[in-house]
Amino acid sequence: MPLKTLKTDTPEALILEWVLHVRNFKLNLDKNICVGCEICSLACPKAAIKPEKQQKQLSDKARHAKIDINLEKCNFCGICDLLCPYGAIKVTLDGKHDLSVLSKESFPRLVRDIQVNTAKCTESCVKCEEACPLHLIKVTCLTADGKPVKDIATLSENEKKNLQTKVDILTDRCPCCRVCQIKCPEGALHVRPAFYGKMFIHPEKCPEGCTDCLDVCPIAGALYFSEADRKVHVNEMFCTYCGACKIVCPVGEALELKRTRINHTPIKSGAWNKALERLASPLEITKELKAKGFRKARESVDRRLGYEVK
Repeated sequence: MPLKTLKTDTPEALILEWVLHVRNFKLNLDKNICVGCEICSLACPKAAIKPEKQQKQLSDKARHAKIDINLEKCNFCGICDLLCPYGAIKVTLDGKHDLSVLSKESFPRLVRDIQVNTAKCTESCVKCEEACPLHLIKVTCLTADGKPVKDIATLSENEKKNLQTKVDILTDRCPCCRVCQIKCPEGALHVRPAFYGKMFIHPEKCPEGCTDCLDVCPIAGALYFSEADRKVHVNEMFCTYCGACKIVCPVGEALELKRTRINHTPIKSGAWNKALERLASPLEITKELKAKGFRKARESVDRRLGYEVK
C-alpha cells in the first residue's frame, strides 16, 4: 500500500500520485490538451475514469466533458496514457515515462503513422501548419547550411534554389485527423488514421438548431452545421472517432458511433482483448481475434518444422 495518496485538481491539470517507500507513481491529465473524449474511460480496466458532462444554459455553447479519475480505483497502469488520441495523459514512475504494460508487452501502443516528404514541399508553403486544427505543426524554411529563413524575399534566386523545408509535428499529440494531408497542395503528407469507424447523426432524432456536438468537436471540419435543415452533419474524412461529441449529445440516440479498427503495435496479451471489447464493435473484435488465432497456429507449425519464429 502507498504511504501517501494525493489528488490535485486545478484549472490546468488533474494530478494523481502514489507515494511509496522507494517509488513514486504519478498521473498527469493536461486539461489544456484534453478534449473530453471517451477513449480513456472505455479503455480503463478498473473503470476509474469518468467523463462528466458539464451543465450549460440554453443560449451557451456546449463545453467538452470534464474527465475525473478515481484515485482509489486507479493503479497507474498507463493504459489511458497509451490510448489517449490527443496525448493529454502522462503516467510516470519516479519521473520517468516508463510504463510496465509496455515493457511486459501486455498492452499495445497507439500507432500515429505520419509520413512527410519534404522533397515535395515548395518554398514558403505553410498550408499544413495553417490547416492543423490543434496547432501541432510548425514549418520552417532553411538555407542550405541549415539556418532558418526569416524573409524569403531577401534571398537571391540561387539561394532560393537551395532552400530546404523542415516540418515538425508534435506526433504524440496528433489524433491523425488527416486535415493536413487533405489541405497540402503538393501531397507531401500521408497520415494513416489511428481509429477507423463509422459515425451517424440521425436527423429525425437530432434537435433542430442544436450544435452541442459541433461545439466540442476538436477537429474543425469533422462536423458542420447546415442552414438548410438546421442540423449538424458529419464529414468522416476528418473524424477521429474519439467520442467527444457523443458524450455531450442531449439526445442519446441521435448520434451513433462505431469504431471498426484501431491502429496499434503488435500485442500478444489478453488484456488488450478486454479493452477492445469496450472500445470497438463486435465485428472488429472477431476479426482481430481470428487474426491472432491464425498467427498462433502458423507460429506453432513453424516451431514444429524448425523455422525461426519472429
